[in-house]
Amino acid sequence: MTNFSDMLSKAKAMQEKMKEVQEQIKQIEVEGVSGGNLVKVVLSGDYEIKAIIITETAKKEKQEIINDLIKAAYNNAKDNLKKKSAEELSKVTGGLNFPTDFKLPF
Repeated sequence: MTNFSDMLSKAKAMQEKMKEVQEQIKQIEVEGVSGGNLVKVVLSGDYEIKAIIITETAKKEKQEIINDLIKAAYNNAKDNLKKKSAEELSKVTGGLNFPTDFKLPF
């Protein structure tokens, strides 16, 4: 029974580390760019848009193009955030690919 108790305590310790990493991930800010840096979007670790920066050159474009550039920059930032989150999570899990919202059943 000692092995099970030991395994349970290790799982609880992992859960605590996961909570810490989830909080750290929320503090991360990443950038996404599009159009050769015409538009930049800054996202927080919980996918909140912190800033949208549109250059003067981009502002001269049609609204439809600006919208596409914003969407592309957001998608780039989202991809960058997923990579950064996975890196942070990997430090705790030793390379196991758990989702960032993973919860143990206890």
